[in-house]
Amino acid sequence: MPGSLVVLFIVSLFTSVFASSASAGVYTWTDVDGVVHFTDKQPPTRNHDTVTLSEPSVVPMSENIEQGRRVTTINQQVSRSLERSDSGRRSAGGSKKTDARHQKTCEGYRKRLDRIQQKLRAGYSNDQGNRLRRQRREVSQALSRECLLR
Repeated sequence: MPGSLVVLFIVSLFTSVFASSASAGVYTWTDVDGVVHFTDKQPPTRNHDTVTLSEPSVVPMSENIEQGRRVTTINQQVSRSLERSDSGRRSAGGSKKTDARHQKTCEGYRKRLDRIQQKLRAGYSNDQGNRLRRQRREVSQALSRECLLR
């Protein structure tokens, strides 16, 4: 019995120590050089403000899993729809030569889009950036129109 009281005392001591450190405030103060400092210990000699921390937003894992399932289902439906439209288009009398030319055109659009994206990521002046974004929009629309929605 005395041993369990000692264990209970130690557990309550640790709980109170950790609870007080978890609920400790955050303080901010500015030094003479104008540098703003943040600390969890109240500065004894400085004028300070207490920072109010908001609770972190937490999304339950079950919602993430459910959202992932919905996205996967939508992706599968879109893939099946695209496969049906591709198979219907091929069976409608398209020759292998026409299909190869179409694939080559689509691959050309994708390469152009990649090059434009690389140039945009590399940095640019204002005018050049506007031109590259316009080109990206035009090529992307052509790719969608001729390769994805056809």
